[in-house]
This record gives sequence, structure tokens and C-alpha cells, in this order.
Amino acid sequence: MESNRQRKVAQIIQEDFAELFRKQAADSKQSILVSVSDVKVTADLGIAKIYLSIFPQEHRIAVMKEIEENKTQYRNFIGQKMAKQVRIIPQLNFYLDTALDDVEKLERELRGEGDNPVL
Repeated sequence: MESNRQRKVAQIIQEDFAELFRKQAADSKQSILVSVSDVKVTADLGIAKIYLSIFPQEHRIAVMKEIEENKTQYRNFIGQKMAKQVRIIPQLNFYLDTALDDVEKLERELRGEGDNPVL
């Protein structure tokens, strides 16, 4: 069960990264949408798990690789935003959120468009 403090820190991280990724998308020449679907923070506030949805799908691997390579810059960014609110800046772990893809695949299967034949 999450504490109020965990929820507040997770919300701050989610909002700040959503704004950062929005600005990066506006500045880039490519049309790639990166949204922060969820943030989970450990009880000691030492680790933040950040779940990202990336569209279009063909750019996911490249974008996740770039995010992993720039993890220290992202931690510095969030450290500047949260410096007055927390003592320790959490380590950032980024994960690809495929929940929407799973829902879409399930809907296709239910319509009989996938590998599952309609009986």
C-alpha cells in the first residue's frame, strides 16, 4: 500500500517528465509521442519506476535506448525540480508500458481478426 508521500513524489515525477517529454517532442523533427503512463516509488523513495508509452510503435526500441543512455541527465533534471521537497533523489528505472497494445490485441482476437478463430 502506497503512502501519501510516495503518491506525492510519484505524481511530481510523472508531471515533470510528461512536461519534459512534451517539450522534447515539440522540439524534435520527428513525430514521436512519449507519455508517462505511471510512476511507482519504493517506500524509502530511493527508486522510481517510470512506465512510458511510446507511439508510433516502430520507434519504441530507439527511444527507450536513448532514454536509458541519458538516464543521468534525467535524474539531474528531476533533482533540480525536487531539490526542496526530498532529501534523496530517486534512482530512475524506465519501463515500456504495453498495456494499450495488449488491450488492442485482445480486442482484435475477440473480433476474430487474430490467430484465434471464431467458432
